[in-house]
Amino acid sequence: MHHMSPEMKACVNECLACYSECLSMAMGHCLETGGKHTEPTHFKLMMACAEICRTSAHFMLIGTEHHRHTCRECAEICRQCAQDCERLGDMQSCVDVCRKCAESCERMAA
Repeated sequence: MHHMSPEMKACVNECLACYSECLSMAMGHCLETGGKHTEPTHFKLMMACAEICRTSAHFMLIGTEHHRHTCRECAEICRQCAQDCERLGDMQSCVDVCRKCAESCERMAA
């Protein structure tokens, strides 16, 4: 395996944690709660967030320089997702993990 900095390893872990949280929160909490939680804009954002997190982790694990691009986009989507989850309320775990991932990805994109 290629050499990975501790910062990058941490970012991979943040991305995978965010992927897991967004996907399980959407498929569990949001689907069960319904209403605003299943509105297309919110639900699609959660799916997009989960997927870009997974992709960013994947790119860093591959060891391609392209991770800078996915991480930049990941940070943006995570921030948007955190904001939207906060707006809906009762999704603090998702808000927290998205913000943490966004910060980590911003460092990797720099």
